[in-house]
Amino acid sequence: MCEPGKSLPSPTSPGAHVQGPGTYKGWLFKWTNYLKGYQRRWFVLSNGLLSYYRTQADMAHTCRGTLSLATTHIEVGDHCHLVLSSGGRSYYLKASSEGECQRWISALQQAKANTTHMMHHSDDSGDEGPVSQAERTLTHGTLKTLASKLEDLGTCNELIGKHGAALQRSLGEYEELHAIADGPNDKLKAVNERAALFRITCNAMVNACRDFLDLAELQSRRWHRALQHEREQRHHLEETIEQLAKQHNCLERAWRESPSTHTEVTEQTEGDESDEDENTEFFDAMEDSPAFITVTSAEHSQHRLSSSSQSMSGGLANDWSQQNNASDSGQLRRARRTRIPDKPNYSLNLWSIMKNCIGKELSKIPMPVNFNEPLSMLQRLTEDLEYSELLDRAAHCASSLEQMCLVAAFSVSSYSTTVHRTGKPFNPLLGETYELDRTDDYGYRSLCEQVSHHPPAAAHHVISQRGWTLWQDITIDSKFRGKYISVMPRGYIHLQFHASGNHYVWGKVTSTVHNIIVGKLWIDQSGDIEIVNRRTKDTCHLKFSPYSYFSRDSPRKVTGVVMDGEDAAHYILSGTWDEKMECAKIVDSSGRCGGPETRQKTVYQTLPPKLLWKKYPLPDNAENMYYFSSLALTLNELEDAVAPTDSRLRPDQRLMEAGLWDEANAQKQRLEEGQRLERRKREAQTTMALEEGRDIDSYQPLWFEKRSDPDTGDSSYVYRGGYWEAKESQDWSQCPKIF
Repeated sequence: MCEPGKSLPSPTSPGAHVQGPGTYKGWLFKWTNYLKGYQRRWFVLSNGLLSYYRTQADMAHTCRGTLSLATTHIEVGDHCHLVLSSGGRSYYLKASSEGECQRWISALQQAKANTTHMMHHSDDSGDEGPVSQAERTLTHGTLKTLASKLEDLGTCNELIGKHGAALQRSLGEYEELHAIADGPNDKLKAVNERAALFRITCNAMVNACRDFLDLAELQSRRWHRALQHEREQRHHLEETIEQLAKQHNCLERAWRESPSTHTEVTEQTEGDESDEDENTEFFDAMEDSPAFITVTSAEHSQHRLSSSSQSMSGGLANDWSQQNNASDSGQLRRARRTRIPDKPNYSLNLWSIMKNCIGKELSKIPMPVNFNEPLSMLQRLTEDLEYSELLDRAAHCASSLEQMCLVAAFSVSSYSTTVHRTGKPFNPLLGETYELDRTDDYGYRSLCEQVSHHPPAAAHHVISQRGWTLWQDITIDSKFRGKYISVMPRGYIHLQFHASGNHYVWGKVTSTVHNIIVGKLWIDQSGDIEIVNRRTKDTCHLKFSPYSYFSRDSPRKVTGVVMDGEDAAHYILSGTWDEKMECAKIVDSSGRCGGPETRQKTVYQTLPPKLLWKKYPLPDNAENMYYFSSLALTLNELEDAVAPTDSRLRPDQRLMEAGLWDEANAQKQRLEEGQRLERRKREAQTTMALEEGRDIDSYQPLWFEKRSDPDTGDSSYVYRGGYWEAKESQDWSQCPKIF
């Protein structure tokens, strides 16, 4: 057997052991490369799959590789070696003892036999459905031909083996005689080794052909079943479309014959739907409402939960129902798009672009659109509103601490859309804007403007009909570090609820994109967020744990504590920034003192956690649409009557979304050159004014202005007003021509 040779470290724990029926786990040494040799890895054999991890702790999050034993060839060597080959991959393994090696071989062979038996049993269960006789004859004829060819290959392999063995014996005898007469002959030795390798290759070829035949037979049956299923689905779909067409014709005739009666029926139906929506909202609120966190003791928890949930969720449902009815009576909701063109498959050498940019700001690196996604940073900022319903619920909370829990969940939810989004958004041009008017379905309208180019800064303002206003002034500081890119947002997010006057302020954490040069890109969020209610002085400290290869915690973990103005803890928050957040009411806390060199830890006793927020599933085919969420798919959809500076009208971004990346790169270069020219003009005017002793105003945004924060004295950009009025009158004369 041809295998790498390397000395092994001695094992430090037992090798393998059974962990339940059909499961086998233990340590084996796996060949990695000629630099590191064999490395100790944790292997798990379960359900016909062999997986391996660096350590046992990695089983919770990082699998290094998996082989299906159904298509794996098991080759046993000497000195506790074995080789597993499947689909062009090979695992060279070694056990720490002969007994352990035999146990693994038995377990692998038994698992392979069980898996093969189950596959044949499943495939021959009679579920194939009707298949034409011609198809059966053709398939069986093909398989029979393959089997015949495989027998011929096996016969040839046997002959090659016999002749090869005889050749090797003759070469060995000749080598011995030649060595006695003339000394060692390297060429003869090389011929002998090549003959051995030829025999091994022939044997591997026959084994691969046998595996291919088994796989072809298996896939043939699966394809027949899949084809039959698709035929049935198509037939069912045709029947459904035909029924819908008939119903549509009946409704059209009814409308023409009696429009007044139809109007009454429609109004009655809409009223029924509104009642149904109200009930649905009521039960959703009972399940997800923060009312459960008012429970203070186990004895009367059920009574408090039901009463408070009904009071809160009932009022919330009535309010939402009235708003929905009001919007429905005025106009029908617009149908939003649910897909964009698939992302083209363009290849580009990232290192050729990035190697001279290490240490520079990301905004100053001339990047082609190949590394972008067809959204601007202004649209990504607006995407923070993906889960605005959390703020709608928070607006109806009577308790500021309950409200804080929902605000904290909202602050975490804005990162859930980034888990697969490794593409870079377009840097907005100075003066670029983006509006999002969703008053018809979500009750809010949003406006963003790029107020500075170096450093990149954007201002954002959102007003909601459901009782809250949000604004933020964010400056992006980013660095390319060679292996990763760090994006550090600077600035604060403000949120104010109209009814209570509660004013919440918080910042953002650092986003890091890893494996920039080599490997698969992945993104991580890390840092702390401190949310402060300026009116009540309540606080919430959230910790985003950075990913660590050696950590036992779940990846993307977020934890937090909600405290009142006197620093008394009331709620524990836990979850992940890509999936969900939960909160638990604290019913008791106690200090646990350690030794003089250890920190004192507080132990909280809580009620069972309740769900605050859970991520929406991604749309179908999201992997080919830049992993956009349902909201993100609509952000670049063309709208009528928007400002001429709106991101939707940016030509390079629109061309990229359409898949025309070469044209998009040309437009991007044109826009950036024009922006650099305008910047040089402003700098020249400023220099000339200073030389002449005149004052000159720096760049002033159109819809935002700088104001001082009355609480901290810091200056930030806030909405000055006028945009929505300009849109209503369609007076865009103030807007600069930036595209």
